[in-house]
Amino acid sequence: MRFRYKAAAVGVVLCAVGAASYRPLRSYWEARNRPDYRVASVIRGPIVWVINATGTVKPVLSVEVGTFVSGPIEELYVEFNERVAKGQLLARIDPRIYTAAVARDQAILQTQTADVKRVQALLDQAINDQERAQALYEEGRQASAQEGLTEDEGYLYISETELDQYRYSRLALEAQLDVAEASVKQARANLSNSEANLEYTRIKSPVDGMVIDRKIEPGQTLAASFQTPVLFIVAPDMEKKMHIFASVDETDIGLIRAAQQRGQPVHFTVDAYPDDLFQGTIEQIRFSSTTTQDVVTYPVVVAAPNPDLKLLPGMTASLSFQIEEKPDVVKIPSAALRFYPPDLRHVRPEDRPILEGAVASEPQEEGRIEVTLSAVEKAAARQARNRHHVWVVEGQYLRAIEAVTGLSESRYTELVSGPLREGQELVTGIKPKGSE
Repeated sequence: MRFRYKAAAVGVVLCAVGAASYRPLRSYWEARNRPDYRVASVIRGPIVWVINATGTVKPVLSVEVGTFVSGPIEELYVEFNERVAKGQLLARIDPRIYTAAVARDQAILQTQTADVKRVQALLDQAINDQERAQALYEEGRQASAQEGLTEDEGYLYISETELDQYRYSRLALEAQLDVAEASVKQARANLSNSEANLEYTRIKSPVDGMVIDRKIEPGQTLAASFQTPVLFIVAPDMEKKMHIFASVDETDIGLIRAAQQRGQPVHFTVDAYPDDLFQGTIEQIRFSSTTTQDVVTYPVVVAAPNPDLKLLPGMTASLSFQIEEKPDVVKIPSAALRFYPPDLRHVRPEDRPILEGAVASEPQEEGRIEVTLSAVEKAAARQARNRHHVWVVEGQYLRAIEAVTGLSESRYTELVSGPLREGQELVTGIKPKGSE
């Protein structure tokens, strides 16, 4: 009997101890299994929205200097990277055959000029002969008229047949003179052509600039029969301005055009000078699209000063097109917008439907729905993408807060509207177990 009382008393004590320790043990267990969240604060400051792209540095103008005539290169007067002035002699082609052609055409011109003088002299003689014949003919008619004789009975110092011979002889010589004068013009044109070819043996720079490429060597023979060989490439005013050609996706072209209209700057770097930040402006958005694997891009030309000649042709530039800038806004950590609690048990019961709706719109399902939407519905869906939920720790649970966002940069996103305040901590992730 006494043993029963003792057993019952021990049981009561054990139950009391278990009941007393249940709450602490439960709290300890819940605290042990509660996630350790990473948090980041809502801050205030400037925000810049940019679109990144890559491009190639090129001169504003690349002038290809070629040759119109053929022959071996006799002399070269410039080297790579040398500055040249407009009209400066760059190279010379062996001029001997072109000099001989000029001498030949000069002799032909002299011959044709002398032939004009010869025909002119014959024409002058023919004119005089015709005038004398005409005078004799008139004199004979007058003498016959004074004596009252008819034309058949009168004096015939010269017949009409002979008179016609003199006249047509003069006309023939006039035609010969026209032919001779035309031959002179032809000879003069041939001489001008030969002189031009001789001048073409002197390769000159058409612009002020810098020789960025030289494609010939002394003694090399050039053949300009079918196409013009390129000898030099001269780039003018490289220190004043360079162009960066970037390929921009079609989805961003509207934003790039808006940035151009607002005069937004473009910042970029090149691998040769990783510590230097260069700045330029959007000079042109070209309409010549390029399609590569169903991706449509448009060339965007950025102009940048180059006073130190650090930007060289062919360099690869990493560009950031500044679309819009706001100097003082409330900013949400972008990681907080991407965070969704992985376990519904850690979320307030009233906020769990938010996560249940998010699960229904997985990426692949969203892609299938996107195809079936009308254009109006797609536009409305895209506008609704600026509505997000961020999460804050509230006791043992996470509480959702709705936020409407605006501009976005690499780490922060503008808060347009929502009950968030500066300094408030938002959940951005979960720390691994065992980490500090």
